[in-house]
Amino acid sequence: MLENLFDLVKQHAGDAVINNPDVPNEQNDAVMSEASNSIVGGLQNALAGGNIKDVLSLFSGNQSVQNNNVAQNIQGGFIDNLMSKFGLNQSQAGGIASSLIPAVLQKLVHKTNDPNDSSFDLQGILNNFSGGKTSAFDINSLMNKFKGGAFDKDGDGDTDLQDVAAMFKGGGGGILDTVKGLFQ
Repeated sequence: MLENLFDLVKQHAGDAVINNPDVPNEQNDAVMSEASNSIVGGLQNALAGGNIKDVLSLFSGNQSVQNNNVAQNIQGGFIDNLMSKFGLNQSQAGGIASSLIPAVLQKLVHKTNDPNDSSFDLQGILNNFSGGKTSAFDINSLMNKFKGGAFDKDGDGDTDLQDVAAMFKGGGGGILDTVKGLFQ
């Protein structure tokens, strides 16, 4: 999977990295590798920090990549790494990151949601990045409910703590039935 991610970065690195005079040609592969590592690290950090909602939101395609907290954190981390590891200034690093990271993440989201493309599988990605902690969940079913608004219990257009609270209020069967219903 990491090789597929590096290939995806490479496909989108044209003007941002390869044709960029701020990046010496001998550093092109290292910068692209750093972009891949930033994406992997950003997703791992988000999952480890309990931000599964933002990760699912990113992969649902319901929100633009630029507005997603996880994507913004990945881009910020990549900027920091470009500055510290490659000596780029804030403007140079920001330009590379803003043209590369959103494009790669958007393509990654598209590929994970395309049933005809098996190069990336959301279940596999999340299992890999969470150290196997998500293997007990049917991520595809969960994503379908997330995309379909099944978790937006208060009807405000997003899924948040108010929706979780609404799930546990009212209704007939109690808390266990509500939780069980989320994964069916």
